[in-house]
Amino acid sequence: MPQNKREQFVLCIKNSDAEDLELRKLYQVLPDRKASQDGYLRVIDESGEDYLYPESYFVAITLPAAAREAVLASN
Repeated sequence: MPQNKREQFVLCIKNSDAEDLELRKLYQVLPDRKASQDGYLRVIDESGEDYLYPESYFVAITLPAAAREAVLASN
């Protein structure tokens, strides 16, 4: 993902057995090299906490600077 590692975003496209993920919703990804190597992303979900989810549940989204700032300001 091309954005700063602290500012990566993904769109949820699957949420099987993941009650704290909403389809078609944007989520912030936190850096976690080990999780990434194992095929997972550390995502701040609907609980407000960060958890590991399969990478296949998401697609990477590149946000324009203004949108990225707006999303980060709302957190």
